[in-house]
Amino acid sequence: MPKVLLIIAQKDYQDREYERTRAVLERGGLEVTVASGGGGTCIGRFGGSVQDTFPLKQVKFADFDCVAFIGGGGAEAYMRHPEALRIAHEAAAASLPLGAICIAPLILAKARVLEGKKATVWDDGQRTQIEMLERAGATFTGDSVTVDGLIVTGNGAEASEEFGRTLVELTRS
Repeated sequence: MPKVLLIIAQKDYQDREYERTRAVLERGGLEVTVASGGGGTCIGRFGGSVQDTFPLKQVKFADFDCVAFIGGGGAEAYMRHPEALRIAHEAAAASLPLGAICIAPLILAKARVLEGKKATVWDDGQRTQIEMLERAGATFTGDSVTVDGLIVTGNGAEASEEFGRTLVELTRS
């Protein structure tokens, strides 16, 4: 059974993105493991809670067939988190399917894996996140889900199911 690593924020991950994406991944026959920055219980923006399997510093990306970052306000901390950036960079270098949804595509941008790629991201309506993507060398598509090679980006909770289905397809192909 293919294994996917879902990375969520310790605090303020986007509950709906996590729940919907995870459900689609599991229905698609993928085994889901959850990791977070510090390890332990993660608290969602809307009151959900998830016990992660281990902290990011213990992640060995070679144990997984796919890596995906879930968004929400708490995901912003991963833009400066050396382990999150390492995981994103190593997964891309190893040609694993790599996904990020909501503001999490900015983690991929900071890990320098979106240069020359098409991507989407949730935006605050003032082009803040779009401009961050573009400064990292990505081309913003504005689509709900964008695929460029093995990199999948989604723009928010409404895109969660399509985001999950796309990760399943890439992981199983």
